[in-house]
Amino acid sequence: MSDGYEADPSMTEEYGTGGAGASEERTFAPLPPAPGGAFARSWWGQAWLKALEDSALDLQQVKRGRRLARAGAVGAVSVRPGRITAVVRDRDGTALRSDVLLRELDGEEWDRFLAVAAERAGHVAALLEREMPPHLVEDAATVGVELLPGIGDLEAECACGAWDHCPHTVALCQALARLLDEDPFVLLLLRGRGERRLLAEVQARVPVGPEAPEDREGVPGVRADEAFAARDILPALPPEPVLPEAPGGALSLAVESSPGDGVDPAALEALAADAAGRAYRMLAEALAPGHGERPPAEVLTPAQDAVRLVAEARQPLPEEMAARLAAGSGRRREELAAAVAAWRSGGGVDALRLLEEEWAPTPVESAAAQERLASAMQDADRPLPRPAGPGRWSVPGGRLRVDRAGRWWALREVDGHWIPAGPPDPDPAAASALLAETDG
Repeated sequence: MSDGYEADPSMTEEYGTGGAGASEERTFAPLPPAPGGAFARSWWGQAWLKALEDSALDLQQVKRGRRLARAGAVGAVSVRPGRITAVVRDRDGTALRSDVLLRELDGEEWDRFLAVAAERAGHVAALLEREMPPHLVEDAATVGVELLPGIGDLEAECACGAWDHCPHTVALCQALARLLDEDPFVLLLLRGRGERRLLAEVQARVPVGPEAPEDREGVPGVRADEAFAARDILPALPPEPVLPEAPGGALSLAVESSPGDGVDPAALEALAADAAGRAYRMLAEALAPGHGERPPAEVLTPAQDAVRLVAEARQPLPEEMAARLAAGSGRRREELAAAVAAWRSGGGVDALRLLEEEWAPTPVESAAAQERLASAMQDADRPLPRPAGPGRWSVPGGRLRVDRAGRWWALREVDGHWIPAGPPDPDPAAASALLAETDG
């Protein structure tokens, strides 16, 4: 594992949905020092530390490891089924790879656990809200499934050569306790199931309709459509989701193992950032007044979406990825730059379509556009623009162009391409004014 790993702990990724084993992994950024106070706040974190103390033979090693963890000596923590790994720096600065192993649950144990989780409505609701109720541990134990490690269950491996828990593996366990404070699902991944797969399997086991289970307090499950139909007599539904201040942060896929053939981590990171931005905009649109009355968004072609991806990227894309997107959009690099500028003008796919097509109005359409232009310019007390081609007129600072829908675009010449200076306007005088604004 690399010393220099950087990642955002709020943005972790799970790879694969295969069997209880190898392909699922989450990597967390190094945690900052924790100079004082309780090292774990949550029930899950404290229960994990109790298991560590029960497993360690030498409590002095536990104390030394706790001091290392408090000092921020633990690097990025990788969690996968059966193993957690990190580079831990000793007091003299030596970097040592440390691993802690915990047995994965087998298929039969997972079946029993999932049956218990799906049996009780409270468990299902909590899990779907990404919460892990502590009493789930007790219910799982009743069917012989131990989620938390017991005495001697945590096996240590460290490059320092210690045969039992050393300060480095203890520090790693301390760091995991802090991660469990934020996300108890990390424990289930360590036991062999990633969060997405686990939730999908729980949902698949929950019957709907008359067969819906009762929880142990005797409250029956209710179908969502039935709940909405009875919304006037049932308790109030939860409030609508709140729009975050911004999309999620950057994601790093820098992990210890090398990617497979044909896998480009930088491209995947860019696509993940794009997905987060699109999800954010979709939520903002869904929460906006009148969303239900608006037509669905236009489905982009692959070539159009390649331009959109470059135009909306929150950070510059890797050079190789930008070259592939240019090829995928059917453009040379300089043509892609013009298309991106058109998209960013505020016109989106309409601006891109304007750049691509060579539509010319019929004589009747041209006469109507000329009449509309003359009237608008007279009202705005401006001189009538000079014709510059079919559906085009020269104005100070650029051109005006009318499209098939009768909208007017202000165009500015950039590197030999006429690029929209802003979104279209039904008023040609207002579109012309946009050129004057951008000049200023």
